[in-house]
Amino acid sequence: MQKKINNQERGNMTQKIRMNTELRNKLFNKIKNVFENEDTQEREDFLRSREIFNTEQSYASTLAKTVVERAYPPEDVAVLRTFKKKYGSPCDVVAKDKCFYFAHNEGVDDEGEPTETKSHFDFGLFGNLNGSEYSDEDGKKFAVAYFREDLKAMDCNPDIYAQQNENKDNPHKTKHVEACMKALGYTSYHNTDNTGMTKTFNDQYYLDVIGTSYCRSRAIACTKDEYTQFENWRIAKANVVSKHQTWIDTIQKQCDQLKIGLKAYRYLSEGIELATELGIQVDEAELIRTNSTGLTIYNPTNLASMIKGMKNKQTANTREAKILARKQYEESIN
Repeated sequence: MQKKINNQERGNMTQKIRMNTELRNKLFNKIKNVFENEDTQEREDFLRSREIFNTEQSYASTLAKTVVERAYPPEDVAVLRTFKKKYGSPCDVVAKDKCFYFAHNEGVDDEGEPTETKSHFDFGLFGNLNGSEYSDEDGKKFAVAYFREDLKAMDCNPDIYAQQNENKDNPHKTKHVEACMKALGYTSYHNTDNTGMTKTFNDQYYLDVIGTSYCRSRAIACTKDEYTQFENWRIAKANVVSKHQTWIDTIQKQCDQLKIGLKAYRYLSEGIELATELGIQVDEAELIRTNSTGLTIYNPTNLASMIKGMKNKQTANTREAKILARKQYEESIN
């Protein structure tokens, strides 16, 4: 019986609690967190796209090693390194790289003449998705999607590109992108001083190449089938970005409606009812337990305690304190 009365009193209390920005944000974040962890088809497609990429990355990087070492045999690399050690900078022609121009000549034009098909393939975390040797936002979009859980655990927003997909650069977007890049240890596309997750990822894919020019002028020959495998790998990488975008779009649509509803509600009870209708259990006691001051201001006892704590207590001295003060005064004048 007592429990029933307490539940009724709690319900009446919730009815009286007016919604404010803090409560709206708490409810929004709790419900959004449920949206992000629901086993939806879009989420499953995204997670699966990363698994497929990992498989393609492993296969393509192994193939790249075969193709590169066919062009630059390890024994030749070893000889050149010996010469460099002996003769210095004039023989400094071996370097490590993670991006390569691969080309094949197995196609023909309209006149039956052989044609060269080539493209730039970058196995680094921020390697672009369109064959360019220059950095672009797509590489960053892949990086934050690939390491989404790690970045979330570091209080970053790896969904910022997907959330701001249709928006131009703005301070909000820039702030979250920079935080993600810092967390990933990324400084710049061609910078070998990248750290953290970026360095760990990239270091797996460096291979020895011979030559002192940029990668665009050292196209490495491969077969048409090998070239196709490299293209399939790059498609798998782009698919991670695409599936991430699709999944976050579904969450954004739900969150947009959620914000509208919560903004219209006057009482906490309406927000609790919404969560319940969505099949989400929300602990209303937890919601109202603390506010920005850390106190349950809706609880009369705690509110009274907080107010009393603000009072000047000097007028409420005890008898012992008064006697001590009088004694100290008399001693000071003698």
